[in-house]
Amino acid sequence: MKTFGQRGVADAVHPVTPSEASTEQRSPAVLALRDRVIKEIDPAVAATVSTDVLRHEIEGIIHGIANKERLELSGREQATLAAELANDMTDYGPLRGLLADETISDIMVNGPNNIYVERRGKLERTAVRFRDAAHIASVAQKIASRVGRRIDESSPMVDARLPDGSRVNAIFPPLALDSPCISIRKFPSHRRNLEGMVTNGTMTAPIARLLEIAARARLNVLVSGGTGSGKTTMLNAMSQYIDHGERIVTIEDAAELQLQQPHVIRLETRPPSLEGTGQVTQRDLLINALRMRPDRIIIGEVRGPEAFDMLQAMNTGHDGSISTVHANTARDALTRIENMVQMGLVNLPSRAIRQQVVGALDIIVQVERMRDGQRRIVQITEVVGMEGEVITTNDIANFVFDSEDPHGRILGRYRSTQAIPKFKSRLAYFNLDRMWAESIREV
Repeated sequence: MKTFGQRGVADAVHPVTPSEASTEQRSPAVLALRDRVIKEIDPAVAATVSTDVLRHEIEGIIHGIANKERLELSGREQATLAAELANDMTDYGPLRGLLADETISDIMVNGPNNIYVERRGKLERTAVRFRDAAHIASVAQKIASRVGRRIDESSPMVDARLPDGSRVNAIFPPLALDSPCISIRKFPSHRRNLEGMVTNGTMTAPIARLLEIAARARLNVLVSGGTGSGKTTMLNAMSQYIDHGERIVTIEDAAELQLQQPHVIRLETRPPSLEGTGQVTQRDLLINALRMRPDRIIIGEVRGPEAFDMLQAMNTGHDGSISTVHANTARDALTRIENMVQMGLVNLPSRAIRQQVVGALDIIVQVERMRDGQRRIVQITEVVGMEGEVITTNDIANFVFDSEDPHGRILGRYRSTQAIPKFKSRLAYFNLDRMWAESIREV
């Protein structure tokens, strides 16, 4: 029967960080030794001890094999391999080091030997490896179980979250043909604010002031963009300017918003049980949230028929609501909202839906991950009104491409129409009209 080996905890040497263990390149000799050590360890026994104890015991096994076969491995190399194996068998497995790396924003597990990460907007393949497909499945099931969800062949998809708020999606065979797949959208340990986003090039200082004013003046905002464009980060950044005296209700499929206000009620959807019962949708939560006396309602992402209830809430006194939607342009975002409303109310005329949209939304913030990997605000659009059957809009600010520098970084500027917004009276009510006008002139 496989055991840990004979070497005690006191004999451990050179502790290694998870990041070092997971990302360091391996020589063929070390990889062969790794496979031998795995055969010496019983996974059932490994699951009963802490990562530190397991690492120390594995070091004993490695030390014994290295001495017996006269392998030229330094103490650090032995400790690094032991840390990697210990992390593989506990907690998040090989992902542990990637999760600890703050330069990584996305982790994509496509198969045991096919793992990518995103750094600074660019994808790169890593040296991290899982033992096999079953190892990936085990890690995914651990993540899902910690938030009361499940994933297996009968329920092969799941959205979950990590304790730090990072969003996880996993999909199993038979839907994923080659291997279980895990996608993780990480959240930085330090919350990104508008000032930080100005520094890293997401926007300019005048644009940041416009967004600050929009949040403080309780405008209804829709953040639009593609996958990985930074919609949730933008929502989190704008939420910092919500008054701490307001009661906020957030609604999400997988909780990832990081609001800092003291009076926040967080609601999360629930998938159906094995019997197909007990499902709670975003629409159910939104209807319930209206009975909870919210000052603001923040929906992490509008995806379906709850779009109609969101518009109703915005039209009935819940000003200052913020949500996100997947769309390529501000105009596409309006079309998406209309289509989602029709998913639940097929017989509602298009004109009636558009009137609801015009009455509910004030501005759309369009974000995009551009070809240089930088996430930028490319458009801030005001929803003005109706002309016949068409919703009219006004671009408050547009990003205009100029050129690129020698390193491939896109260079550009913002252009504004300088138009007076329809919500000028609201800005004046909050004494923010002059600040808005000055910021527009500086764009």
